[in-house]
Amino acid sequence: MASIDESRSFVPLNIAVLTISDTRSLADDKSGTTLSDRLTAAGHRLAAREIATDDVEAIRAVVRKWIADAGVDAVITTGGTGFTGRDVTPEAVEPLFEKRMDGFSIAFHMLSHAKIGTSTIQSRAAAGVAGATYIFCLPGSPGACRDAWDGILAAQLDYRTRPCNFVEIMPRLDEHLRRPKAQGATA
Repeated sequence: MASIDESRSFVPLNIAVLTISDTRSLADDKSGTTLSDRLTAAGHRLAAREIATDDVEAIRAVVRKWIADAGVDAVITTGGTGFTGRDVTPEAVEPLFEKRMDGFSIAFHMLSHAKIGTSTIQSRAAAGVAGATYIFCLPGSPGACRDAWDGILAAQLDYRTRPCNFVEIMPRLDEHLRRPKAQGATA
């Protein structure tokens, strides 16, 4: 069972929040506010917060910008994970993943099923890693954002979580991109 190791120091991350919606503004974005409030209450920094329309290129442009930004450690999107014609977040973001995080979707659906039953299958929650940046795509409801943060992300984005967490492997996320010979190594 996961636990917090109080002998380890908390490591604050820079987390960006993107709401995908054709109708929301920052003033009435309950899901983005839920995520922003929870991550800052946990001790992390809100690196950026934006709203993008339900458009593949609009979503992809913001996520790419944050992947390229060394000041962003993780991106959390909310909205656009359903099945309607305008729900395109997975189509926009998943092609950017260098590595998929299939376990996130499974864990999210397990938590969600306990609260909303089989209705959880109406979400295509997804996650992955790109450019040494964690990316989590959540449904657009505040409840789903609370469940994902409280039940998964709060622990996995906390360096003190044992037996393991995402923070402790962050320095190694881009090791496949390093060129040891260029740095004088013989390997």
